[in-house]
Amino acid sequence: MDDARALREIIDDLRAETGTVHRLGADGRLHLAAVIGAFPPPVMDAIRVIPVGKGLAGLAAERRTCVTVCTLQSDASGQARPGARATGMEGAITAPCIAPDGTLVGVVGVANAGARTFTQAEQDALLAHGRRLAEAGRDGIA
Repeated sequence: MDDARALREIIDDLRAETGTVHRLGADGRLHLAAVIGAFPPPVMDAIRVIPVGKGLAGLAAERRTCVTVCTLQSDASGQARPGARATGMEGAITAPCIAPDGTLVGVVGVANAGARTFTQAEQDALLAHGRRLAEAGRDGIA
C-alpha cells in the first residue's frame, strides 16, 4: 500500500482531519512522502524537509516515541515549530516509523482542528501504524 492510502486509513482510524508521512532520507532528514489536508504554501515549504529533532515530526524521530500537543495554537512547550500555527490545527500527534530491526524509517503524524488530547490507546495505535509504514517502505528516499 502506498503512503497516501495508508495515511488516509490512519486519519480515519484516529478520527483526525489532516496528516503527513515523512520518510528518512539518505541525508538524515525527514522528507515529505504523503500529505492529506490543505496546508498554506509557507507550511508546505516548511514541512517538505524536516531536520531530526525539530518540530513535532523531528522530535518523534529523535525521541523514537509519540509527541503530542493538545492546543497547538497556544502551545508554549517549544515542541512545535512557530510555523505550525499556520496550519490552523490544534490537537496533533506524531509517531516514529520504526522497522522490526529498530531502524528509524520515518514519521507519521495526524492533527485535528479542535483541541485534542490523544489517549494512550491512540498513541499505541499510531505507533503500530508507524511500524506498518516502516515495514512497507524501508528503502526510504535518496
